[in-house]
Amino acid sequence: MRLASLLTFALATNIVAGSSSWFSKAAYNKWHENELERWLSDNDIPYPSPADRKDLENLVEKNWDDYAVSPYRRWDTDKLTAYLKSKGADTKGAAEANKDSLVSQVQSQWYETEDRAQQAWTDTKDWILDTWSESTLKSFADKHGIPVPQPRKRDTLLQQIRSNYQNIAKKAGDASSYPGDWLYATWSESDLKEWLDIHGFPAPQPTTRDKLVAAVRRNSRIAYLKSQSQLDAASAKANAAYATLTDKIIEAWGDSQLKEFCDKNGINVPQGTKTNELRALVRKHRAEFLGDTVSGSAASAFGAATSKAGNQFAKATNDASLAAQEAFNQAVDTWSDSRLKAYLDARGVPVPQASKSDELRALVRRNSHKAATGFNAWTWDDLSYQNLKNYLVNSGDSAAKKVGESASATREDLVKAAQNVYDSASKSGGDSYASATSYLAQATQAAKDNVFDTWSESELKSYLDSYGVPVPQGSSLNELRAEARKQYTHFKYGTTNPVDTAFAKLGESVKDAYQWVMGQLGAGAGEAKRKVKNEL
Repeated sequence: MRLASLLTFALATNIVAGSSSWFSKAAYNKWHENELERWLSDNDIPYPSPADRKDLENLVEKNWDDYAVSPYRRWDTDKLTAYLKSKGADTKGAAEANKDSLVSQVQSQWYETEDRAQQAWTDTKDWILDTWSESTLKSFADKHGIPVPQPRKRDTLLQQIRSNYQNIAKKAGDASSYPGDWLYATWSESDLKEWLDIHGFPAPQPTTRDKLVAAVRRNSRIAYLKSQSQLDAASAKANAAYATLTDKIIEAWGDSQLKEFCDKNGINVPQGTKTNELRALVRKHRAEFLGDTVSGSAASAFGAATSKAGNQFAKATNDASLAAQEAFNQAVDTWSDSRLKAYLDARGVPVPQASKSDELRALVRRNSHKAATGFNAWTWDDLSYQNLKNYLVNSGDSAAKKVGESASATREDLVKAAQNVYDSASKSGGDSYASATSYLAQATQAAKDNVFDTWSESELKSYLDSYGVPVPQGSSLNELRAEARKQYTHFKYGTTNPVDTAFAKLGESVKDAYQWVMGQLGAGAGEAKRKVKNEL
């Protein structure tokens, strides 16, 4: 009886312990209330205020899987298909597949397991800094007085900052698992937007510094996972390429080179060993070959490449944004003065009086990473005909209502009337201004996926003309829409894209890093072959 009681107690204890382990599995169970509120706010999940910890934790638990563990569940079919394509999956039947089917496919090829995702936010310092540029790491170290030995390389910076991460959070009086603004205190608004640009996340429009910080923070994990996935793929390609290259070099080496390699790596070579047997020995000790110090061998080149691959990849992500910057610069070259001034006005950038076109363009380029801070009169010119009519009819302005109800009003008439009403409302403030900004927010959100789809040819040409963009004769309707979308994107978002282009941008980054590695291998191989040729 006593034994049975002990067994029952032990079983109950195990069940309770197992249950406790299961319930405490999620990272947020150990978060401070401020972190719970911050996570909900970052993900635009409303929560009661004031609220006790239990209510906050329940709300986080309800949304945790869809936002932190399996964020792809909230993706649309285009984004799911793009992800599968980036993973090399066959997407021929994606158009016919339903969303549940695509979600299931993405789940099977996602970056990390659910267990790993659950634990990611328990020790944030291990990964959240990895997507930072070297300059932002240096600024952070300098601000917090973190000593970093010279030369201050990226790896050393990361190591030193991680060692001081918890202490810095404590000094800031904040938690560190889902970090507060203290982590980004050294970042300018342009730094924040540039990070979003580089990693392919749309900057919130209109925005504030708090919104930019929230966007960077909530997307940090997926940005890290993408960069690691791409870096792993590049490393795998480099290893495969090196293995092939090594075989070629081994085949090209004569007895003297093979024996020299064996001597350097402590490989015992029996007397009378034939050339083919020497090659077999070298292949057997390929691990040692990777550490060979012969300066002319591909091995040393590969060693240098792999030790530097992480840093080079980090730098390559910055290069990925150069194409976007160049495209923006080219678009700005055609813009009218009114468009240039409107771009700056939307970002709160003062425009000096009597500025010339070239001066305006230079100012726009300098602010290409600056996010728009609010609406302005120009915001109305990319809304649909029906959206404009609806606003004017319900604006509370009798003159505007008359234009909105007119069957003969052109789109230009509607835009001009809406701009006039907005100008008047913005100067007077109050309910009319609140109504205008509220309507704009709803209309732009609803129209962002199909903007220009319902526009006529004359409306598109007129829109492009407002930018100063010449329209080639014979342009099709689709070509006009594509050009209009391009100008709209640059005007609203600067150098970023309103859709998630991280796959494309990171792909380009990896290609650059991979090409760098392969260049080192090629140089090493060439030197080794020249050495063989000279000594044979």
